[in-house]
Order: sequence, then structure tokens, then C-alpha cells
Amino acid sequence: MNEEFKQNKFQVIKQVITPDLANFCFNYFMLKRDAVAFMYKNNIIVEDNPMFGTWKDQQVPGVYSHYGDMVMETLLMKVLPVMAQQTGMNLIPTYAYTRLYEKGATLFRHKDRPSCEISTTLNLGGDPWPIYVDPTGQNNILKSQYTQNGEEVLLKEGAHNGIRVDLSPGDMLVYSGCDLEHWRDTFNGNICHQVFLHYNHVDGPFAEKNRYDGRPSLGLPSYCKIQKN
Repeated sequence: MNEEFKQNKFQVIKQVITPDLANFCFNYFMLKRDAVAFMYKNNIIVEDNPMFGTWKDQQVPGVYSHYGDMVMETLLMKVLPVMAQQTGMNLIPTYAYTRLYEKGATLFRHKDRPSCEISTTLNLGGDPWPIYVDPTGQNNILKSQYTQNGEEVLLKEGAHNGIRVDLSPGDMLVYSGCDLEHWRDTFNGNICHQVFLHYNHVDGPFAEKNRYDGRPSLGLPSYCKIQKN
């Protein structure tokens, strides 16, 4: 494992994909959002069809997001060799999740589930929006609950303010999602496209259970997960 990642549990990889590819993904997903909105509005497809994405994500409601989008899960595999080279980790893919954040959105402080043992956030375009990482690994969240307007979080007194990470299109932050709290403050721009690419350590405790996040293959919606004992 790379010494930087081993010590800090996070690492920035600059230009993990080219700005041109990032811009392609950004424009693809903007087009998809508009097309899906039209189909939902005109009852061409049933609203919140898992194959087409949703505006009802609990963590960040009101913005277009998609679990398992095929282009994003292609990126999940594309960046895997670069991650292995840069971080020294041997990983298996679990899933991709992408959002088009809009003005006023907030990503509240949290840690991730086991399928996100090694998480990444890759900037694909739009306005700048920093992410913060608490390097202490402490559990500072006293209370976390979803409300109609999003998530409310109550923190311990003296919680670390976090290390600010700024990413340009094509840049990626890699971090131990289950170990480090991470978040974004209220977004003041107009649009920001990020994709989260998630992995497990190949020899870790979650690897076989969480390969493809429990699905038979990448590119499938979450309801295709196979129940495993």
C-alpha cells in the first residue's frame, strides 16, 4: 500500500481521466437527466425506475442521481488500474453512484457502508465544490436522521473541521469511506457533477460478499442483488 494512503487514509489522484472524458460524462449525464425528466413527466416510464435514476435520493433529495449507471460503472473499471498503481491497493469493484448537485445541495457528514470500504469521488464537471475529510477517523456524529429537507447531523463538541480537498474535472479523491467522516458544505454554484466509485480490498472481510455490491454483474440496478448468507 502507498505510504501516503497508509498514513492518511486518503489521497488525491490528479487527472485520473482526461478533462475531455470528464466533459463527455458530464454532458452525457446532463442529457440523461433532461430526457428522464421528460419521460417521467409524460408518463412514458414509471417515475423512479431504477434503470433511469431518481430525484428522491434520501441523502441529497431533489437532485438527479443514479445507482449503477452503465457509463459510470465503466469508469469504475477504467480507473481501477490507475488506482492500483497510485495507491498500491489490490481492489475489487462494488458499485458507482453519481449525482448532479444543484444550488443549495448539502452532503452531510457521514461514514460509508462496507461496500464503500475504499471510496472515491471523481469530479466530472460543473462549478467547483470542495469536499472535506476528517483525518482523525473519530466518530463525531451524535445524531443523524433524515428529514423532509435532507439530513440533520448533530456533532460532538470539538469535532475536527476537516481537511478541504478541491478537485478539477478529471481529478479524484480516494479515501477510506468506512473509516473517515466526509462531507460537503452547502453548494453555492449552479451545477456540479460527481461520481462516487466504490471498491473493497480484494483480501478484505467484505470482498466476496460485496463484489459488484452483491449483483451478478456491473450495470445492473440494486434490485438485482443476490441474497447471500
